[in-house]
Amino acid sequence: MASLVTGNPRPVRLADIAKAAGVSHGTASNVFSRPEIVREEVRERVKAMAEAMGYAGPDPKGRLLRAGKVNAIGVATTEPLSYFFDDPFARVMMAGISEACDATGAGIALVSAGNDEKLAWNIQSALVDGFILFCIEGGPRLVELTRERKLPFVALELGVEDDTISTIRIDNAAGARMAARHLAELGHRRYAVLTLPFVDDSSGLVSPDRFGTAIYTATRNRLAGYFDELSRFGVDTAKVPVYETGNDAATTRAGLETIFAMGEPPTAILAMSDRMAMVAIEWLTERGMKVPGDVSIVGFDGVPDGALCDPPLTTVAQPIIEIGRRAARMILDFDGAVRRETLDVELIVRASSGPPPAGS
Repeated sequence: MASLVTGNPRPVRLADIAKAAGVSHGTASNVFSRPEIVREEVRERVKAMAEAMGYAGPDPKGRLLRAGKVNAIGVATTEPLSYFFDDPFARVMMAGISEACDATGAGIALVSAGNDEKLAWNIQSALVDGFILFCIEGGPRLVELTRERKLPFVALELGVEDDTISTIRIDNAAGARMAARHLAELGHRRYAVLTLPFVDDSSGLVSPDRFGTAIYTATRNRLAGYFDELSRFGVDTAKVPVYETGNDAATTRAGLETIFAMGEPPTAILAMSDRMAMVAIEWLTERGMKVPGDVSIVGFDGVPDGALCDPPLTTVAQPIIEIGRRAARMILDFDGAVRRETLDVELIVRASSGPPPAGS
């Protein structure tokens, strides 16, 4: 087999792989472009032959080198493609990215997939000059796959500390302290926390021994910020129910059901996203509880939808559009340097927060 690699002066082609594996050229092509339609045993045989012969698959980098920059940015996530359209935070972020791309005539390619194999292929085949990574879940895997492309990338809220990666983030702990201080100064002493994921594909009550173990820095730092501030006001944070959600309606509602079945209910909820906070308002209203008369709620993100819900949402606002703009500029103006930026947040007080009920 080695002679196929060392004894042939020309590069190994897909046709060579097909012949050596005993399949048609079309089948070999599908192994790399549409693997889901090829039987597993055939797929593995072709891949093994390709590896033995030194063929890594169709390489879009070669086309990019011949054509120069394609003037497009890939925006990648492990979430389903619908995330870019359904999630209020993602929609605002995309507005900022689009604004920066419009200014230069650059295009945008949305990259996501329902499984790891398709995600790898989509990142490898995307015709882009670099990537913005939405590291909500699966951040390390996104980074690993993107590094293989050897293209510039910037990570938004990367779940691990790595000084070699360009990132744009906010001071999550400071924002969380603002939210907790606001509620504590209103007089609240009974709290519950709805969190972003600690790890991928997980939800449920979080025991105190896990509070510092979240792999995602946003979750870890927001929870630490909440509890640091609440402790200053004499709140026993070990008794505060903490429910890990998937930042979606189903797990948020499950969390509220659990929290309000535990005995003495909270008078204040700290939600790590506006999306969760708005679901909580809806859930409480459906059950005849008043916001903020019975329960105050503070969200996190500052998405436009929060100002329109009933009641309007108190929230810690990120400069979401500016984050999107800066991320896009990092790719469009890439100069080889690693850039790490932390942006400020602000507390926007609206009608979803107020004093606790009398006697609580």
